Amino acid sequence: MISAKQKCQMDEALLEQPAIMPAPEPEGTSLLTIIGFAFLTFNSAMAIYRSNRDVGAIAFVAFSYFDLLLLFYCLRLFERTEHGSPRRGQIKAAVWLLTTMLTAVFSYKVAAIMPLPVQVLVWAMASATVIGRFGGS
Repeated sequence: MISAKQKCQMDEALLEQPAIMPAPEPEGTSLLTIIGFAFLTFNSAMAIYRSNRDVGAIAFVAFSYFDLLLLFYCLRLFERTEHGSPRRGQIKAAVWLLTTMLTAVFSYKVAAIMPLPVQVLVWAMASATVIGRFGGS
């Protein structure tokens, strides 16, 4: 039979261990990541090429592209930053800001082609997503 003191010591030892062991950090960049960024770059370039010099369309594509690049960069920094570091909180805030801006830009583009009741729904869903993302952090 285990005494109460031994059980308490075992519980404390378990609490000191991390719940999820961090995965080993990969060396370099994977081929799948390179292919994904090449695909994103190619599609963005093609969208700009086919925009017929529409400044609004070019700005939308360029903003979305650079926002995604920054978002993936910040996510990679976040994964590599030590848990409990104050820098981790700053990176998390940057990720939240970048995802919020991307959500707002896409919602604007979608709502622009919808009737008013659907526009309200699009903006309500975007707002709920942003607030939920902020509240859940």
